Amino acid sequence: MDYLGIDLSCAIGSLKDGNFPPKDCLLPLISKLLGYAIVAASTTVKLPQILKIVNHKSVRGLSLIAFELEVVGYTIALAYCLHNGLPFSAYGELVFLLIQALILVAVIYYYSKPVGITTWIRALLYCAVAPTILAGQIDPILFEALYVSSIFHSPYCIPACNILLCQGATNMEELFLRVFTSLQEKAPAMGILFLLYSHILEIFLYT
Repeated sequence: MDYLGIDLSCAIGSLKDGNFPPKDCLLPLISKLLGYAIVAASTTVKLPQILKIVNHKSVRGLSLIAFELEVVGYTIALAYCLHNGLPFSAYGELVFLLIQALILVAVIYYYSKPVGITTWIRALLYCAVAPTILAGQIDPILFEALYVSSIFHSPYCIPACNILLCQGATNMEELFLRVFTSLQEKAPAMGILFLLYSHILEIFLYT
């Protein structure tokens, strides 16, 4: 019995036998549920910011470069997860955050008229390179280097660690949840280490 990659047969079988599901059965189930909860929470994270800009018709005080770097970070992080074959519950939030980040940058472009030639060059360069990165058609060593660099230029480049914060969770809770789900999904050690790094950096910079 498998729904969205969630295997319920073990837990249901144990409960039917009058037994509490064993740890090896329960932990993966909890991990999947938490993973999909994070994905669900990500679907509207940037919507308030987008609506605020649209309602005020102003981007005064916003750094366009910062939002563009955020898009780049999401793209690399998503490509890294796809390249390592992680299940959707472990990276699905990146899909929705990338879409929202692209919309946000487009809105900023619209309300930043006139947009300079260098801005259009950056946008065209991203459109040309992003498909190659997402397809994983680059050298593995370069891929790792890109992933590491994306973490260092912004703590938001592993965005899942911030989603639950936006929904009211504490720093330690969100960190525990994403590390737990990453370990259960056998995410690469590099990803887990830089998840910890990004979260610690976020604490120092934004609290």
